Amino acid sequence: MRHLKKGRKIGSDAEHGKAILRGLAAQVFEHGRIKTTEARAKEVRLLIDEVVTLAKKGDVHSRRRVLSMIEDRKLVHKIFSEIAPRFKDRGGGFTRILKIGHRQGDAAPTVFIELV
Repeated sequence: MRHLKKGRKIGSDAEHGKAILRGLAAQVFEHGRIKTTEARAKEVRLLIDEVVTLAKKGDVHSRRRVLSMIEDRKLVHKIFSEIAPRFKDRGGGFTRILKIGHRQGDAAPTVFIELV
């Protein structure tokens, strides 16, 4: 029997949910801002904060840990060289969530999530 995990249910199972969050985080780092549902934004915020915190350290172990989460080497280089230095004096809260209304098809609350 499968046990429920704490938190929001993002995908059909845990692996699918992880894959969705990794993809969303990669898109936020690549584009700076994306449009998604509120529940997904609140979950991906945790992953983005963890990646930026690791990138601020800048050592090899942190880079390898980030590579295990975001598998695009060019994007990881961008995170370490451009994004992390922007937040070097900031303790946390690297993202902003802006509510923009409801999606027309299923009335799901949609938001923009962006790097501060």
